[in-house]
Amino acid sequence: MSRGEARLLHAAQVLVAGTGLAWAWMLYFAEPQDEFSILNHPWQDEMQAGHVLTAPLLIFAVAAIWKRHAWQRIRSGYRARRRTGLLLAVSFFPMVASAYLLQTASAESWRQAWLIVHLASSGIWVLAFLAHLITPRAQSSGSALPRP
Repeated sequence: MSRGEARLLHAAQVLVAGTGLAWAWMLYFAEPQDEFSILNHPWQDEMQAGHVLTAPLLIFAVAAIWKRHAWQRIRSGYRARRRTGLLLAVSFFPMVASAYLLQTASAESWRQAWLIVHLASSGIWVLAFLAHLITPRAQSSGSALPRP
């Protein structure tokens, strides 16, 4: 992964996770200041919009690194950061698909189901992403894949 790709991925991750966590806090933990308000926080709509509008940037960033970084390492059996990388790969599709389905579902039961899937897969994604960053890289050796 090039430095530019890494910067794009990290920036997108910070934007999407930051707006998602802030929005979730506003929805589930903040108390409305006005008893007649339908919003728990004045910025709730802006956080939702920020989350929905920055999510495609994360999808693009993951797509940009998929073949040369993720898929190449999955196929080769590359060991460094393998567990967290596989967890990222496995949690990404449910996170993205459930976000789309959450926005398009009309029945409340389906909205609740997709919300649970989205919150769970997003939580796994964020934790795996952080673990992937702090896990030490492999030492340079003949068995390691070159850094693209």
